[in-house]
Amino acid sequence: MSEEPIRIGVIGAGVMGSGIAQTTATGGHPTVCADLSPDALARAREDVVTGRFGWERAVERGKLTREQAEAARERLQFTDAFEAAAAADLVIECVPERLDLKVRVFRDLDRAAPAETILASNTSGFPIAALAAATDRPARVLGWHWASPPPVMRFAEIVVTAETSDATRDRVVEVARGCGKNPIVVRDNPLAWGFVANRVYFAMIREAQRLVQEGVAREEDVNQLMVDCFRWPVGPFAMVKGATSGWK
Repeated sequence: MSEEPIRIGVIGAGVMGSGIAQTTATGGHPTVCADLSPDALARAREDVVTGRFGWERAVERGKLTREQAEAARERLQFTDAFEAAAAADLVIECVPERLDLKVRVFRDLDRAAPAETILASNTSGFPIAALAAATDRPARVLGWHWASPPPVMRFAEIVVTAETSDATRDRVVEVARGCGKNPIVVRDNPLAWGFVANRVYFAMIREAQRLVQEGVAREEDVNQLMVDCFRWPVGPFAMVKGATSGWK
């Protein structure tokens, strides 16, 4: 748990957004997760408590005490009010992967959030520089790319631009580490999609697809061979399915 809790806002209550909000609340930070969809908010409220990676399962598996789970639940608020999530020390954007939508959200956040608020994106690979350019605070903008499911995966790809300040980078690294993640700082490259993890990931996916198309092996065979040879938790095609469905 981070030594100094901060207010965190999460924009988007989908699989990633709700999981991120659950994680930051568990890490000790008062968290507000906002979404315009009543259905998304209802699913998120249920998943963080009783879902496969929710607090109830964490208590059953001995990962959290009942008291810790209840305290985390009290720190997490779901809302349809964008401004409530924007009024934070750190806001993490988790809207669908459309660059135009993310740019619009960052423009709105720049207007709604306090001047000192750090704005982070969970984009899988869009250039952080493009999002920072939509604001008047580029020194306080970076990427914080999470892996699914957020409450479990230690992955934290912290993506900085040439304008991201050292203080911004260090603060987010501290928060990530306090939430049980293993933050690795990488450089934004506006000319290539995917940062580090997804550039390597999609190279692997392309080759796995070629093997199936060439008739060398079936999808399930490729999956099993990679598990057996490299001790991956799942194979490449299972990775795609899990990342899309939220590992239900």
